[in-house]
Amino acid sequence: MDENGFWAMIEAAWGVAGSKAQPRQRLSEGKLSEGRAYALQEVLEEEVVPALLERLDALSADELLGFDRILERKLYDIDRADIQERTDGSDDGFLYCRGFIVGMGRAYYEAVRANPDRAITDAECEQMCYLSWHLYHDKFGDMTPSGISRETCSNPAGWPPDAEPGAAPDTAG
Repeated sequence: MDENGFWAMIEAAWGVAGSKAQPRQRLSEGKLSEGRAYALQEVLEEEVVPALLERLDALSADELLGFDRILERKLYDIDRADIQERTDGSDDGFLYCRGFIVGMGRAYYEAVRANPDRAITDAECEQMCYLSWHLYHDKFGDMTPSGISRETCSNPAGWPPDAEPGAAPDTAG
């Protein structure tokens, strides 16, 4: 599993949503209201995640591990104070917000990564954060730790040294 395969799996899962998935592009462009974004959250949780789980279930142990490692890295890379400030939420809440960002697909992920103002306050998808990890555990047993964490405040490059989840970053000069 490589990064393109990872994003292709998410896009294929969005295929079940049909026209309900079309507003994702507007979300990536910052042209979708928060209310419409929350409607996408429901589609993600109720339709896309189950479709993704079905696709992941067909993968070999190595492919599923690869998917999970990429998911973990994507969640880690956007574990940043500037994104947390926009999305709000506690440490778990911010993790779930990052799950929403990844679950919306590559265009939205890259948009938020480049411009945190594109993130939606309190839009969450808890299931996305550990979907592949739980499936791997159920099918193949324990997963060897990767050395990074998807948990909030685990990416030192994204947080001031004294940062605590949920606290506003220190922007004083």
